[in-house]
Amino acid sequence: MVVVMNLTAGTEQINAVQQRLEQFGFEIHIIRGVNRLVIGAVGDRRIISSLGLEAMPGVEKIVPIMKPFKLVSRESKGQSSLIKVKNVIIGGDDVVVIAGPCAVESREQLLTAARMVRQAGAVILRGGAFKPRTSPYSFQGLEEEGLKLLAEASAETGLVTVTEIIDEASLELARDYVDMIQVGARNMQNFRLLRAVGRSGKPVLLKRGLSATIEEWLMAAEYVISEGNENVVLCERGIRTFETATRNTLDLSAVPVVKGQSHLPVIVDPSHATGERKLVAPMSMAALAAGADGLLIEVHPEPDKALSDGPQSLTPEDFSSLMAELRRLAPAIGRRIR
Repeated sequence: MVVVMNLTAGTEQINAVQQRLEQFGFEIHIIRGVNRLVIGAVGDRRIISSLGLEAMPGVEKIVPIMKPFKLVSRESKGQSSLIKVKNVIIGGDDVVVIAGPCAVESREQLLTAARMVRQAGAVILRGGAFKPRTSPYSFQGLEEEGLKLLAEASAETGLVTVTEIIDEASLELARDYVDMIQVGARNMQNFRLLRAVGRSGKPVLLKRGLSATIEEWLMAAEYVISEGNENVVLCERGIRTFETATRNTLDLSAVPVVKGQSHLPVIVDPSHATGERKLVAPMSMAALAAGADGLLIEVHPEPDKALSDGPQSLTPEDFSSLMAELRRLAPAIGRRIR
């Protein structure tokens, strides 16, 4: 449930409600909105009516949450969350574009890509230092050396950085080098890793699993937030279906569905969803029209030589053209691209 406090509620009144809930075994999460404070309480809802919370000073109302996900639900927080990653805010009026190569391959490759996506208008640089691949013989990433290159690219261009982690060891390494942590589709239900990410304090980009329902996806976000980390951005990247014309099936309906059920921002990855360079631009436009807060796009200086996901990577010229198209579209839907 959620205890909504009055606008005039003081610290003593808030503490009294918190102590009352903890006395009966509820786990407490303080959620500070723009205009008011609410207290999220996870516990036995059968005893809520016997607690007398409505009569306590400073309490405006009690809102039961029937969904299995509590902290990520829109009932727990009226307004949409704004997730700040250094100087970038995800979830506001700006459409946030994250771009860069699937994998960090070399210093020259990454710095070239970073300069080009920055010039075209991206504000966050993506690049994989750890690559979970289907085949053990495929390129697995440069690991810590790749993280150092991401930090160097960020220092030169001013771009915020995000990279995928694959286990707790890679999480510990990445914390020292990048600004945002990505949990990939294969690890969406790695609950031990989700808890560790929640304790890390780093902003999190949480991708939807290959065959995950929306509820399962939101429950994965619940794991992260339950550890005290509210800075979660959800990423729709396509799901596995019977269709073989594209790499995955991009579920754009998930964007408005999730935004109706959760206060967390949602971005879309059209690169992994389609697997084809020619489909990235139309699906990016469609994602914005569906209400996505941002895009995650793969860009490589020379896609034909890429060690990972070359067929779906845009050339810098293609990316620049796409950004121009997105700038024309954004005002029509009440958004903007910096």
